[in-house]
Amino acid sequence: MKSSFSFLFLALSCFVLSQEIPKNGKSISSFVPDNWKIIEQAEGDLNKDKKNDFVLIIEETNPENISRNDGLGSPEINLNPRWLLILLNTDKGFELKEINKTFIPTEDDIESTCLADPLMDGGIEIKNGVLMVSLHYWLSCGSWYTGSNTYTFRFQKNEFELIGFDSEEFHRASGEMTSASINFSTQKMSITTGGNMFGEDGDGNEIKSEEKTEWKTFKINKLQNLKTLKTPLEWEFMGYFI
Repeated sequence: MKSSFSFLFLALSCFVLSQEIPKNGKSISSFVPDNWKIIEQAEGDLNKDKKNDFVLIIEETNPENISRNDGLGSPEINLNPRWLLILLNTDKGFELKEINKTFIPTEDDIESTCLADPLMDGGIEIKNGVLMVSLHYWLSCGSWYTGSNTYTFRFQKNEFELIGFDSEEFHRASGEMTSASINFSTQKMSITTGGNMFGEDGDGNEIKSEEKTEWKTFKINKLQNLKTLKTPLEWEFMGYFI
C-alpha cells in the first residue's frame, strides 16, 4: 500500500513538473514543456532595448483532450489548452516576463462546435513596440455574423498593459458592418455603424451606405494587463456590447 502511494505521488509530481515553464532559458524551445508545441510566434522589441523579444502561443498535444463530435461542425473537438508566453531577450538568454494560461481560446469550443479556430485568421504580432493579439470569430452554422477582436498591449510600469481594443463585425449575407475602437490610454472610444463590407450587391449595383461614427470619452482608474485579463469575453463598455 505504501509502495503504491509512493508511485502515485511520484507520477503526479513528474506530471506537475512537466508542465512548469522555466523563468530563464537559452532558446525559445527551452520554454516549451514536453508534449506541447509552438503554434504561433512573433518577434520584435517590446521593451525598447533594441533586442528582439519573442511572444509564443503554445498548445498541449494531449490526445485525451481531443474528442469525437457527431453533431454539426468539426468532426473532432480539440480542447487542448493554449498558453501565451512573453520572452524578453537579455544578455544571458531569454527571461519569461509574462505567461497567461487562460486568455487564448482553445482550437474548438464544446458549447459552439461550429466555431472555427479563433487563431485561424487571427494571431499575434509585434508592431511599433506593442503586442497585438487578434481573435477571429466565424461559425459554419448557427450565425451569419463574422467578427474580429484585436487587443493591444504595451510594456509599461513593468506590466503588459492593455492600451487598445478594436472590434469589427459584419453580416455575411447583407454585408452590414459595425466597428468599435477603444483607446484606454487617451480614454476615448468610437463606434461606427452603417457601413457595408461588400460595396455592391449580387447584381453589381453599388450599395448605398451611410457610415456614422460616434465618439465618447470615459474614465478608468487603472489599465488592465495580461495578469488581470482572464478570458477574451465580449465587452460591455459605455452601454455598448463590443
